[in-house]
Amino acid sequence: MPQAAYINMPVTDLDRAITFFAKLGFEHNPQFTNDETAAIVISDHLRVMLHTHESLTRFTRKTIVDAKQATEVLLALQLESREAVDSLFTRAIQAGASEYRDTEDYGFMYGRSFEDLDGHLWEPFWMDPDQKPED
Repeated sequence: MPQAAYINMPVTDLDRAITFFAKLGFEHNPQFTNDETAAIVISDHLRVMLHTHESLTRFTRKTIVDAKQATEVLLALQLESREAVDSLFTRAIQAGASEYRDTEDYGFMYGRSFEDLDGHLWEPFWMDPDQKPED
């Protein structure tokens, strides 16, 4: 069983991206950071590795897509409450992100969606696993 997940993503301006994620409340780990890569701690088991495009090409032979033009992944983060979802979303917007989709509220599940500075899509959400949706 994996002990942690590392999401590797390209960014156009590494310093700007580090600042953006700090404004969201995520820790930057300088131990795993250099001029081309930065480690962002999302949780004990989830890290985001920000790469310059040149850095990421060392790990893939595929074309690095422009996330403002195409979607490769949708990054959904389960949070502990609706308030935590709104808080993260608000910090993201204040840090320069843009709302991607309208708020979704199904009672048992609540989510927001934003596009980060490089076009990556993030969806913080809360879900009550003990509550079943109504038919």
